[in-house]
Parts: sequence; C-alpha cells; structure tokens
Amino acid sequence: MLKPIRLANKNFLSSLDISSNELLHILEIAKNFKNKDLNFELKDKVLGLIFDKSSTRTRVSFQVAMSRIGGTTVDLNPTTSQIGRGEPIRDTARVLSRYCDVLAIRTFKQSDLEEYAKWSSKPVINALTDIEHPCQALADYMTIREEFGDFKNVVLTFIGDGNNVANSLILCGALLGVEVRIACPKGYEPNDLIINKAKKIYKNKNLLTITNDPMIAVKGANVLYTDVWSSMGEENQKEEKDKDFLGFTIDQNLVRNANKDAIVLHCLPAYRSKEITEEVIESKKSRIFEQAENRMHAQQALLSCLL
Repeated sequence: MLKPIRLANKNFLSSLDISSNELLHILEIAKNFKNKDLNFELKDKVLGLIFDKSSTRTRVSFQVAMSRIGGTTVDLNPTTSQIGRGEPIRDTARVLSRYCDVLAIRTFKQSDLEEYAKWSSKPVINALTDIEHPCQALADYMTIREEFGDFKNVVLTFIGDGNNVANSLILCGALLGVEVRIACPKGYEPNDLIINKAKKIYKNKNLLTITNDPMIAVKGANVLYTDVWSSMGEENQKEEKDKDFLGFTIDQNLVRNANKDAIVLHCLPAYRSKEITEEVIESKKSRIFEQAENRMHAQQALLSCLL
C-alpha cells in the first residue's frame, strides 16, 4: 500500500521547496486519501493556523484535513492573540514550536513567512503570501490530473492578474513540464524572479508564455483558469484594476476558442461578471467546486508528508 514519504525539505514555503517527484508523490497520496484507499493517522499532532488575511477555503480545508488524519488544529487569530499586538515573529515562532507540530501561515509578506521558518523548529507551510499560494497550486494540478489522467500535452492558460496564484501555477508547471500561458494586461505580468526560476527548471523554455492577449492564450488550451482582479489588501486599486482588466473576463467566447475538452478553474471567491461570467461558472466545463474540494485532500497529503 502506498504510504506518505517524508519530504526532504522541512518547510513548504514555496512550490520549489519540493522536487518534481515529491510533487507527484503528494498528488498520488492526495488521490488515495480522496478515494479512501489510504488509512493514515497522526494522533496527538497539532496544527497551528496563523492567518493575517481572511480565509474560507484555506482555513476550513486545513482544519478538516488535520482532523481526518487524527490531529487537531489551533486557530491563532492575530486579533485575539499577542501576534496582533506586535510581538516579534522570532518570539512567537519559538514559543509555538513548543506547542504545535506544524504551522500554516497566511500573511502578506513572504519575508515574514521566512522569518517564522527561520525561528521555528517545526515545519512551516505557506497558506498564502503576496508572492505565492503553493497549497492552492497542489489542488489545481490535482484537479487537472483527475480530468486528463496525466500532464502530457496539457496546456494551462491563466487569465488575470499575474499574482501569487499565477506564480505558483508557473512554478508547479515547470516542475511537471506543463505548458503554462499567462494572459494579463500590461503592467500586471507575473514576478520576474518567478519567471526566471521557472525557466531554469523547464527543459523546454517555450512551455512558458506571458502575453497581453487572452484570445491568443486560450487557443488550444485544455485548462482556463482565473482569479479575482483585486486581491486582499488591494481594495483601493479596485476601480483602476476593473478598467485595466476589461477584456480579460473568461466568458463563453473565450471558452469556445479553447480546446474542445477544456475545463475551467477558479480558486474562489469569484466575482461573477468580472473575471468570469455566471454562465461559465455554472457550465459543464466548470471544475471549480471539485478544485475547491481538492484543497482538503492535497493539504491532507502535504501534512502527512511533513509530519
């Protein structure tokens, strides 16, 4: 019977903290958890959640994932703990390491996450930063694998802001050899550092494309993916971004120009009629809610490989 194998890296701060083989292993473990083909328990293990940003799917999926492998979760809300009063990260991390077995942190700065990892003696997981959302990418590629069986000849097109989700899709795509296309308005391209890291991994550098034309990006694509145009913390940019992103909505016209077998993904929450239409969300091509469910299975697998 397949069993979780301990990851070489203690932490999961970035998609690149795991190898291609480890990524495939996590996806296989997640599949086995979902199909109830794997019975694995971590009794008495405690997951600490530190969330500086609001969350529905990430918070609940981590809590349920930890519960399903026999562990418990402590929700460390900054507004009801000393974290929100300015206690140094190095102090918080060292104390929580003595209480918890793993920490999942959802915050703004990647540097804050790295500071937690520096001082924590227990594994630290990136539950979202401004740079990456690697746990989301695990669920995304799990969903793609469920649909197509493997990643051969899969073309993933992301339409929207070149944000943390796009960055993690690029990095995981590089690890898996998946063709990734990012279509975004000028000035909203993914982080240059992320692009350079991905190109060093890709055996074929032509598998990564950044364009400002969504219609070109969807030609022959198997997966159409989008995210909100204005992320948390960007509320003051909302009106400006709504104007800049006109023409970058996933609608039936874009879907018709993709491959016939194309599926549609969205990491949610979705603003219907902005980045995606109601019609597409509710269409037969949508795998958005399977994708949301897979957050739980993928994180269950990740936790089992870290603990």
